[in-house]
Amino acid sequence: MSDQDLIKLYSQRILALAADIPHAGRLEAPDASARRRSPLCGSTVTVDVVVKDGHIADFAQDVKACALGQASASVLGSVAIGRTRAEIERARDELRAMLKENGPVPSAPFDGLEVLRPAREYKNRHASILLALEATAEAMEAAEKARCA
Repeated sequence: MSDQDLIKLYSQRILALAADIPHAGRLEAPDASARRRSPLCGSTVTVDVVVKDGHIADFAQDVKACALGQASASVLGSVAIGRTRAEIERARDELRAMLKENGPVPSAPFDGLEVLRPAREYKNRHASILLALEATAEAMEAAEKARCA
């Protein structure tokens, strides 16, 4: 990877998002939690959720990832409260398609993930970028199962 490629990949916008991740940390009493790890780079994201009436009522994320994974978590954190599991899963699938299949930018309110479009060319970063959405979907599924148990 050339220096120019790195500059393009780690744009100022990505770095700004990575430096300011909403809802960073952990919840004291979550309904459910999920931890996802990228075996390729070692990035990890742990998400805690409180779900009420099928929507995220409270949300926290502990993000230990590269700037791209942090930027993705930042965009998610800014819109997570109030989202349903279906919305989170749709955003995850749309982000995966944008990265891996040259698909369109994820639909609103996740359209801020467009900033990660340059990462399409860097397949080794895709797993880290997807971690926050994957962990959130997993935590919401666990919360639903716990509520039904």
